[in-house]
Amino acid sequence: MIIAKDKVSQKAYIDFLARNGHCHFQQSPEWARVKSNWKNEVLLAADENGRVTGAMSVLIRKIPLFGNLMYCPRGPICDRYDKETLAQLTDGARVLAKRYKAMALRMEPDIERDDQDFRRLATELGYGIREGSPRTVGIQPQRVFRLDLRGRTEEEIMAGFSSKCRYNIRLAMHRGVTLREGTREDLVVFHRLLSETGARDGFLVRPLSYFQRIWDEFYPAHMRLYLACWEGQPIAGAIPVFYGDRTWYCYGASGNAHRNLMPSYLLQWTMIRLALARRDSVYDLRGYDAGGPAGENNGLYRYKKAFGGRDVALIGEVYLPFSPLRYRAYRLAERLYRGARAEMLGFSRRKRRCKPETSPSSRFWPVHPIQDPQAL
Repeated sequence: MIIAKDKVSQKAYIDFLARNGHCHFQQSPEWARVKSNWKNEVLLAADENGRVTGAMSVLIRKIPLFGNLMYCPRGPICDRYDKETLAQLTDGARVLAKRYKAMALRMEPDIERDDQDFRRLATELGYGIREGSPRTVGIQPQRVFRLDLRGRTEEEIMAGFSSKCRYNIRLAMHRGVTLREGTREDLVVFHRLLSETGARDGFLVRPLSYFQRIWDEFYPAHMRLYLACWEGQPIAGAIPVFYGDRTWYCYGASGNAHRNLMPSYLLQWTMIRLALARRDSVYDLRGYDAGGPAGENNGLYRYKKAFGGRDVALIGEVYLPFSPLRYRAYRLAERLYRGARAEMLGFSRRKRRCKPETSPSSRFWPVHPIQDPQAL
């Protein structure tokens, strides 16, 4: 086990992420720098020849009243059935726990829920597994839509969309919706659109500075900002992040005006085409179960399902308690807080539905010259 501190081990870590088929952008050094309010440590596992076989980026944060919590989003990155590698990373986590007096390591690995072999291996190594409502368990979405791109053309991909999805893409084009690639300055526009989306759909929106940090760390190698415009005015936007051989649809926003032009469908198709041009193996539309009903009653579910991806159920929280009593108390407090927040957001949604919707169409946001959508 290696704690990656020097330039050599950090480079080995970055090179390993780039070539590993299980790579996830939330295990990258860029993401750790975005989460600047957490301390970051990177653990590496290696074979007898010194070749890196696994990596785990751990975020560490002090929780008032409870002490330090270690969190590994969508990690570790390795062969999920390589017991030796997982054991090395687990031993490294125990070393970090002693150093930081942590109450637990919380992981949300990119492992499917019905993977019984991984469950047995995790249990053998001392981990517990928690599942349940996304409002009470974990931070990352437990269900995601993923579109397999391997060996497929644009025509084959689009043929897998629902007929309504294809219609909406063509409608946006026919009605004159155009796309352009945004700049850092355009994050202000995107954030205004996202704030409208959050107010309409009842979810909390991170501050503009958060998206500026993402830009500063990931652009241009690992992200883009796309804006959909109508008559020179941005009406929707999206941020894809790409790392290794995958692209993720990370953030999407649409204003209250001109939603009938279906700009979000054209944005999604543009990002899928970007992933195809990069020769990615997977386009990940990410989760739909952050709140609200599941299945066909969930608008976000219907939207993402329309693009023909596979509905993937993930394992939830895999945890290693170092101070079981402290961690149990923390989980109880966290569950109470999330329940209260869900009630608050639910009330906000209900209150919003009772009000007549107003359109901000009179608002004007300056734009740069619009590029040919085919060039994005």
